[in-house]
This record gives sequence, structure tokens and C-alpha cells, in this order.
Amino acid sequence: MPLRRDIQGLRALAVLAVIGAHAAGWPRGGFAGVDVFFVISGFVITGMLLREQQEAGRIRLSRFSARRARRLLPAALVTVGAVVGAAFALFGRARAEQVMWDGASALLLVSNWRFTQQGTDYFHAGDAVSPLQNFWSLSVEEQFYLVWPGLLIVSLLFVPAVARRGRAAAAVAAGWAVVVIAASFGWALLQGSSAPTAAYFSTATRAWEFALGALLAAGVPLLRRLPAALGALLAWIGVAGIVASLVLIDMTAVGFPGPWAAAPTLATALALAGGVTAPPRALFLWTNPVAVVVGNASYSLYLWHFPVVVFAAALLPASPWSLPLTLAIVAVVGFASYAIIEQPLRYAPFLGGRVPAVAADAEEPALEASDAAASTPPAVAPVVPVVRAPEIATRRPAGWQPGTRYFPGSPRTAAQSAAAEPVELVAASVPEVVPVEPVSAAPVVEAPRVPSVAIADSAAGAIAAPMAAWRERFRTQVALAAAGLVAAALLVVLVVQVQQPRPLPPTAGGTGQAAPAIEDPTAALQADLAAAVSATAWPDLHPSIDEVMAQSSGANPAHDCFAPTPQPDAAACTWGSGDAPRHLYLVGDSTAMAYAPALKALAEQSGGAIRVTTVGLYGCRFTDALVQNDDPAVMQACTQRKNDVAAMVAADHPEQVLVSNAYTLGRTADGRDLSAADLIAAEAAEMARYGMPGRIVYLEAPPEGAPLGNCYTRVGSPYACATSITPVWRDMQAATAAAAAASGDRVVDALAFTCWQDVCPAFAGTLPIRYDQTHLTVAYSAHLAPYLRWTLDGATAAGAPAPPG
Repeated sequence: MPLRRDIQGLRALAVLAVIGAHAAGWPRGGFAGVDVFFVISGFVITGMLLREQQEAGRIRLSRFSARRARRLLPAALVTVGAVVGAAFALFGRARAEQVMWDGASALLLVSNWRFTQQGTDYFHAGDAVSPLQNFWSLSVEEQFYLVWPGLLIVSLLFVPAVARRGRAAAAVAAGWAVVVIAASFGWALLQGSSAPTAAYFSTATRAWEFALGALLAAGVPLLRRLPAALGALLAWIGVAGIVASLVLIDMTAVGFPGPWAAAPTLATALALAGGVTAPPRALFLWTNPVAVVVGNASYSLYLWHFPVVVFAAALLPASPWSLPLTLAIVAVVGFASYAIIEQPLRYAPFLGGRVPAVAADAEEPALEASDAAASTPPAVAPVVPVVRAPEIATRRPAGWQPGTRYFPGSPRTAAQSAAAEPVELVAASVPEVVPVEPVSAAPVVEAPRVPSVAIADSAAGAIAAPMAAWRERFRTQVALAAAGLVAAALLVVLVVQVQQPRPLPPTAGGTGQAAPAIEDPTAALQADLAAAVSATAWPDLHPSIDEVMAQSSGANPAHDCFAPTPQPDAAACTWGSGDAPRHLYLVGDSTAMAYAPALKALAEQSGGAIRVTTVGLYGCRFTDALVQNDDPAVMQACTQRKNDVAAMVAADHPEQVLVSNAYTLGRTADGRDLSAADLIAAEAAEMARYGMPGRIVYLEAPPEGAPLGNCYTRVGSPYACATSITPVWRDMQAATAAAAAASGDRVVDALAFTCWQDVCPAFAGTLPIRYDQTHLTVAYSAHLAPYLRWTLDGATAAGAPAPPG
């Protein structure tokens, strides 16, 4: 049965879309290329299983597992090992250890569970992206195939033996596919709206995509009846649908994989169905040699593209050359992995593989173990081509033919010429259809004992033949690929060394500016920030970047006061003397929680003059509108927590209420987008509930910093972690100032202690500023206590210079 070149072309389209989306952000729906892979996988694997059932009368699970392991595991092991090693060499300890655990979850086939947990953890959802995050889809696929073959095997036990080789197996597969499609797609619709992160990574919400391919594989005998012209038309419509999906689907849209994944998956099913009868020439756009070559290497390209993108983002400075260089590295490493690891080890005789014929190899499928025909069982089992190994000396008698038995003393047939001609040996693991010669009627002569040395030599010959063929087949491509990989590595090292980011030069009044003698701490804070912006190397920070990243929010003393459960205890969330004449409240989401160490230090350093209560809920903006959050626990607790805090404020009658919420856009729980003005107006409306006009203090959220896990490397410059102020942050700042002015309230400017001349570094003095993109470290927050005290005491009203705005 002919190879399906169109399947390789579809794989090429899918992997290029995924690479483009991750490396360049285009096509914006390129992430749906994974869904294309899932449908192809279900089609190919189910077709292979049904073909084996028809030919052998049973599905051999051990053989299936061995083929997949030989096909997928070597390249995955090398990728994970290389990425983890590179992470420890380049990243800080905290991120390197995270990558190590990501690698362990990838090899245990539970990456999707790990990334679900991280994505739904409020304080880890913004962590630096893992270079191994793309392994989630491999975990989903293998989890599905831990169940699907066994389901078919068990179901076929209830089918009469005479029917197992016919259409009954396809009918069983089709029946189960329909059940899986209905259940899985239904669950995807439900979970996609309530828990989108969990739905995205879940095998339960993705199983219908594999099952759709399986249903198509079961129906191939019917699809063979399609006219070739109609098949070509369906295939073109399907590919057009895939391209449209990749360009139009928005990653941020709610409802993926259900229902939006139906577009690329149904389009893929159409393309596969049409390809059953369509001639390859009619599908030239994705059956040409270039598309087939990319499709062959699609598995290795997929494995390596995301690690390369993540490492390139950390090591390469932003420039017009960054994207082309990243894509070039992906191509070189991906094809090198295919040529050096994936393909040779897939066919390695010592792993149970068999060397393919050179002519067929160019069209060997790239993602699955054995899908040469990529369809359901043929009506007549095809004859497997014989792969001839090079001539190797053997102790078998002259005239011996593979597939026959030799009995010493039995007569020779005409086919076995007496001339001692060289004998070609068939590769050990390749079956061959050879007619067995009739046994002579001559008396049977007892066979003499064959010396053990002869047996050993014969076995050695049988092993040496396929090994020699294997070495001959892959020797040249491995050498060329290795040379190209070394050359590319040297080029990357050169580029990284030449294009290291250079910090801004200090300006007058920058690093050399001393703090004035007055109590205003703003100048000293700005001097530390200026020095950090112009630093050429990372200083000795205490705590270190690694330490604050590892501690995350767990080191915050007010963490439990902002958790969904249990209900905050006002006494446990209050610092300072109970007899203090001044009582302050700090409320809001995790941005407010990050300020809690500053307020705690302020109270403890006030000499009994101030006490502070810090309560809120991370992920829950203190606005009169419920703002969407991915954590179901937060969404469930948010409204009640705001009511509880309002009641606490009303009961305690504090002098002032400080409020802080994230300066990022959001949407309501029902999906309505909220602008900066909408969010600040909703925040002001929530504060109006407290009945404290003129006594509300808006603590601006710090501008977003760089993701430390991406920018902080052992070989990089601190300036790689410096950021600028975003337009959204400026809009939120302006809206807050307008709202405060309208109500007579006050605003504390965050730029005074986070940025210098609109550049926001990762540290100031010897302290890291943030442990992620948003939240202040405990140490730096506590460091701000004098500034907050100076600001809250009304220094501006007393005539001191205002903080820079």
C-alpha cells in the first residue's frame, strides 16, 4: 500500500505553525497545530492497530509499546537531558531545579498534570515559562495510548474469533471512538469555560481529538469508494480549514479546546479523508519533497523548538537578528536530532528495529511508530519488502536460502546450484515470503551434531548482518548532521558574546548622588535604582535572586491573610501595639499583600504609634465588579471576602485605608473586557462603600518587571532584566490620580522606589525588587517602610518636595 505523503505534509504544516506561534507570535492560532497532530495520531495509530488485528488476528500490546518507545523515547531522553543540563549551566538554581522537575514529569508522562497545577496556582502562574512545557502534549498523547489499545483488545475478546479479522474490529473501534468523542467533547465544553487552564492541559478534554482520528481510520474502507476528484476536493477544503484556524483562532479566547478546537480538528479529518483516494499530485502543496522532509522531522522539530525559543529569549538581546537566528537554531538542532538520534535509534537492530529500504525512508512517517500506509487494514495483506544486507561470511551451507530449513544429507534441488556463489542475507528482523521446498521422500538421515562454534558463528553472522546494514545506512547522515550541529553551536556562542546587552550610562545626579540630609528617603532610593540600571554585572544580592524566586509568596508574613481559606483573623493579621493611637488598614489583591511587609515594618518601627491590619485576597481585585481569575477558589471566595473586609473596616474605624490592586487589564466574570478607566472606577466604587472620603490611600502597583526566570542567567547582564513602563500601567496611573482627586484621597507613587528615568531594574542596592514580574520581595518591601511612613505622615503637605511622578 502506498505511503501517505499528504500526512507528512500535514505534519509539516502543523509543526511550522506551532514553531511560528511560539517564536514569533504568528500565526496567532498556531498553538492549534497540536490539535492537528492529535487527530493525525489517532488516525495513524488506530489504523496500525486495526491492520495488525486483521493480519495477525490480534493486537500485540507489547509490540505496540516497544515500537512507540523505540520511536519516541531516545529523542525525548536526549532533549530532556540536554535542556536540564543547560538550565543548570545558564540559569539560577531556583529555575534550574524547576526545569529538572519539569524534565522528570516529562519522562514520567505527567507534564500536563504538572503544568496544570502551576497554571492554576496564583503565585506560580506567572513563573518563567519552562523550556520543557511543550512536553505536555506528549504526556497527553501517551496517556491516551495507555488506555486506547487495551480498550480495543478487551472489547475484541467479546467478538467471535471468525469475525475479528474482518470488519468487526473496525466497528468496535468506531463505536468506542463515538463514545469518547461525545464524552470528552462534552467535558471540554464544560471545563473550558470554568477552568480554562486545566481544560487546556487535560487528557480528558483532548481525548476526543484522538478519537476523531480513530473514527476516521475505522471508516477508511468506506472512504476508499470516494472518487479521486472528490477526495482531492475534500483534502483541499480540509487544508484551507486548517490554515484558517491557525490564522484566526485567538489563544486568549475562552473555550479551548472546547468548542474552538473543533475547527482545526474537523478540518484535519477532512484532509485525511480526502487523502485516502486523492492522488499525491493533486495535493502538491503539501505532498512536495520539501513538505515531506519537514514532516519526517516534525517530531524532533517539535521537541527542540520550545527549549530553543526559551533559551534564545534569555541569551539573545532584542534585535532584528534575534528571530531569524532563533528559527535557524531550531532548524539546525531539530534536523540534527532527527538525523543523529531519532532515525538511527528507531531502526537500531540492538533495540529491536530493522533497517528500512533507502527508497522508502524518505517517506517514513515522522511521529508514529509504523504508519507506512496510515489507514485501516488492507483487503489483502501486502508483501513486506526484503531488505538485503551486505555480503557477510557465514557457515551456512552453500545454496542455503532464507526461510527454508536445511537438513544435512537431504538432496539439493535445482534452485540450489552446486556452485559456491555468494549468498545475500536477509536482515534478521524482516520477514520474507518464500515458498518452502517439499521434503524429499528419501530416508531421513540422522543429523550429525553441529559444533557449538559453528552455531555461535552463525548467530554472530545473523547479528552482524543487520548491524552492518544499519551502520552503512546512517553513517553519512550522522556525520554530516553532527558537523552542522557543531558549526551552529560555535556561531551561537559567538553571537551571544558579541551581542550582550549594554546598560544605560549613568547621568549626572545618578550613581554618585548622595542622599540629602532631610528625612525624605526618595533620593536615596532613586540613587540605588540608578546604580542598578547602569550596573554591568550582578552584585552580591541578599537575599539572592535564586532565594526570592524559590520562596515566592511563601515568605510573606501576611500570606495567610490573603489566602482563600481560612477566613482571615484580624488579630493574626495585625502588627504593632494594640494601644497605638493610629490604626491603618491595607486591603486589596496580591499587590497589596506584597506591600504588607512594608506596613508591618512601619508599625513595628513606629514606637507604638501605629498598628496595621492587612487583609484581602490574592487574585481578587477590590472592585465593585467581579474580575475574572483562573483560580476557581479565588472566584468563589472573592465577593464574600470583600464584604467581610468592608465589615471589618466599619467595625474598627481605622484612620486610613490603603488599597492596592494589580495594574493590568481584566474582564468581568461574564467575559466583558474592562479598560483601565473601568477598573479604577470600579476600585473607587468599592472604596466608597467604606464611607471614608479623604482617608483612602491608593498604593500604586509597581510597574511590571521582567520574568526573572527568563532574563536572569549566569552569563547575562543585569540590564537584560530591566524593563520599561507599559502604556497600560500609565493609563492605570492616570485613572487612579483622577479618581483620587475627585474624592479627595491620596496616591502613593510607586515609581519613586521601582524605576529610574522610566527604566525599572531587577534590584536596588543589594536587594532584589521583585520575585516575579509583579510582586515585591519581602526584603525590599520592608526596606520601603521609611518611605511609606514619610509619605503617610503628609510630608508633601508640610512643604517637602513631592515624590517624582
